[in-house]
Amino acid sequence: MEPEALLAAAGRLLAAGRLPAAEQLYSRFIARCPAGAGLPLATALNNRGHSRYLRVEFAAAMEDYAAAIRCQPAFAVPYYNRGLVLYRLGCFDEAMKDFRKALELNPQFEDAALSLKQAILDKEEKQKRGY
Repeated sequence: MEPEALLAAAGRLLAAGRLPAAEQLYSRFIARCPAGAGLPLATALNNRGHSRYLRVEFAAAMEDYAAAIRCQPAFAVPYYNRGLVLYRLGCFDEAMKDFRKALELNPQFEDAALSLKQAILDKEEKQKRGY
C-alpha cells in the first residue's frame, strides 16, 4: 500500500473507532516514513497518539505527541492533545503550557481555548481545597 493510501486508511479506521487496527496502520506508515517527512509524519504520530489516548494508554500517547512536536514544532494539535493527557493526570501547569502553545500557533483553536480556561478553573479549585 502506498504511504498516502496507508495514512488515509488509518484515518478512516480511527474515525470508525477501530483503534487497534488504526494504530497498526499508523505504525506501519511511521516505520516507512523518512525522518524529515514533516507534517504527514507528525500527523501520523499525533493520530496514533490519539488512538492510544482513547485506549487510556497515556504514556504511549505522550510519547507519540512529543515525537510529533519534535517532527513538526509548528503543529498545534499535538500540543493540545498532550495538554489533554496532562490535564487528565492533574498536571494543570504543564497542561496550561501546552494549551497556550497550541493557541500561540493557532489563535483560532477553540478547543484549546476552552481547555485552557477549564484547566485554570480546576487548578484554582484544587488550590482552594488544599490539594
